[in-house]
Amino acid sequence: MSLAFLFPGQGAQYVGMASDLYRASPIAQYVFNLTDRISETGLKTFCFDGPEESLKQTAITQPAIFAHSISVFEILKDRGIHPDFVAGHSVGELAALVAAGVMSLEDGVRIVGIRGRAMHAAGKMRPGTMAAVIGLEDGAVVDICASLVRGVVVVPANFNCPGQVVISGEPTAVKRAMRMASDEGARRVVELQVSGAFHSGLMQSALGTLEGALANVPFSAARIPVVPNTTAEPTTDPDVLKDLLIKQVVSPVRWTDSMTRLVSEGVDRAVEAGPGKTLRALMRRIERRVAVSSVGTLEELDSLTL
Repeated sequence: MSLAFLFPGQGAQYVGMASDLYRASPIAQYVFNLTDRISETGLKTFCFDGPEESLKQTAITQPAIFAHSISVFEILKDRGIHPDFVAGHSVGELAALVAAGVMSLEDGVRIVGIRGRAMHAAGKMRPGTMAAVIGLEDGAVVDICASLVRGVVVVPANFNCPGQVVISGEPTAVKRAMRMASDEGARRVVELQVSGAFHSGLMQSALGTLEGALANVPFSAARIPVVPNTTAEPTTDPDVLKDLLIKQVVSPVRWTDSMTRLVSEGVDRAVEAGPGKTLRALMRRIERRVAVSSVGTLEELDSLTL
């Protein structure tokens, strides 16, 4: 039986995140100070004190979640807890790569800042939105998006768990898809408060920026298998991992398939390392037999038993 570390994505942030870790742990202090210095965003202030509207900005959110996740990972490692597999949801994949030894912490901090700024800029250049469709089969959502592709952009962006798919694209096309999903019998259809159409073709300019930034960043073979969002296939190959990290910006997050693959590899325990409890909730819908511990606070770290 195996242990996986799962790293959350955008939406898990909250004002006050990691403030207790920062006060108590020299490891968290190092990670946040480094991220604050390299990102030049005033990250610690936004994480610990807000305001929430600033923390929600993509260019700040992504480094914030990364710093929180890596702080938890490094503290767990210091306590002798090591995963057999890692995976991260969207921006969480960067934390997974650092945790697996594929990228250095410094390069991870630099790239997560570039990624966040590039995706924010892409959202300004080609405005878009996203919506969660709950209670329809994945195939039905795929078919709805496919029926609207003539001249517009609307695609499935996140396959989060059975019965929960997030769509992404141009605002008018997403709203049409939302109406169609409701007509098809979706239990809920909710537009998300985001700054762009993530994991869609509207992020093309961010893809180019990220590719350029990664061109001279050394990637090492992963010390443990990483399950990338784009393929849901475990790999340690550094070239594959770099290529998929770039493609992920305009490709869907195949989280259901990723978690199912971890189960097939023998994973029966997981730690959600970072803010929030979203990934634990998704796993309950994917495979209830996997015991997931959400670990984002000092209390949760101290009470963790595996």
